[in-house]
Order: sequence, then structure tokens, then C-alpha cells
Amino acid sequence: MQPEFWHKKWKSNQIGFHLPQVNPYLQRFWPALGLEEGARVLVPLCGKSLDLLWLAQRGHEVLGIELSEKAVEDFFSEHHFDPAVDEQGPFKVYRAGSIELWCGDFFDLTPGDVADCSALYDRAALIALPTPMRQRYAAHLTRILPKDSNGLLITLDYDQAQMEGPPFAVLDEEVQRLLGASWTLKILEDQDVLSESGKFLEAGVTRLEERVYRVSSR
Repeated sequence: MQPEFWHKKWKSNQIGFHLPQVNPYLQRFWPALGLEEGARVLVPLCGKSLDLLWLAQRGHEVLGIELSEKAVEDFFSEHHFDPAVDEQGPFKVYRAGSIELWCGDFFDLTPGDVADCSALYDRAALIALPTPMRQRYAAHLTRILPKDSNGLLITLDYDQAQMEGPPFAVLDEEVQRLLGASWTLKILEDQDVLSESGKFLEAGVTRLEERVYRVSSR
């Protein structure tokens, strides 16, 4: 999967993966993480998610990473922010208040870039990537994030033969294989959401589960 795939999606406004509201799992489970006020949260492949604003409104510093410059600019314009724009290595950095969105390739992040992050929120990154890239993503995430980082990971589980991704099916067995050696994983929710998912129903998918993990690096 090449960057141009996502650029075309944003350019043509084919962004069914963008939720028009804050993710309910984030609202339900994030407070129980017990993070300090001001904790910096890494949000990979963040798009223009309203979750970024929700996290900032709860006192967090937010570091979102997004490949599409259109997504980044849309986020700030839709919320009437006037961001300062700078550069950080290969990234174009947009800053407004406690939100920084870095436009560029997640795999270009270094440990130094995220050294002050102590939390992770992944709703749309792991499931956006095909199998080989998921392995690379998990390894890179583990390498760059500080130990004792805490957060939430949200995945989808369905029969991949019934529909092409993205979003891709990421079974619990794969999550355990990708992250289990370096992260403590706890399933907080495992919910059947097929009836609420028109795209999957239209594709003939017969089972769709959303799974929420609490993740802690060690």
C-alpha cells in the first residue's frame, strides 16, 4: 500500500473511515487509564479525527501523525484554528494550542520525536495497514515509544475473504503476536457491531467485531 492510495482517498473525499463524532470507546475507557494531566498522547494515522480535539480538551498534549496534508489542513480549518507551521526533520508540523499534527510518514518518526509521549491512541492505524505493514508498524511503534506508555488500541475482526480492506481485519491472535512480547494487553470490550456497519453488510460480511485493548509498553 503506497502513500498515493491515501492521498487519492482524501483528495476525492472517500473518507468513510472518518467518524463524524468522538469515538465512544475513547470516551468510555480513556479516563480509566489514569494519565496525568498534560500527558502527551501519540495518535498515529490520525486523519482529521474529532478524537484529537477531545483529548486536548481533557488536558492532554496531542501529537498526531498524518500522511495527508489535506487531512491536517481540514482539521484546523474545520475547527477554526490558525496553526503555526514549521518543520521537524522530514515532517511539516502544524501547531495550535495543545495539538500538533505532523504531516509525513509515520515510519520516519524517531525515538527522540516521541520521547515526551507517555500515551498512545490507535483507533485507525493498525487496521488501516495490510499484513506486512502491520508487522513493520508494531515493531516501529515498540521501538520509538518510551517504556511504560499506556493507551488504547481498537481493532476490527471479520472474515477478510468476504471484503477487501482497508479497514483490515486484525484478529486477537495477530495482536498478541505483534505486541505481546513488549506490551501488556488487556481486552476491555469485544462487541458485535455488524448491524451498525452498512459498508460491511453491503459487502456481504457475516460477522464483525470491534475489540478494544488497553495497552501498556514494558
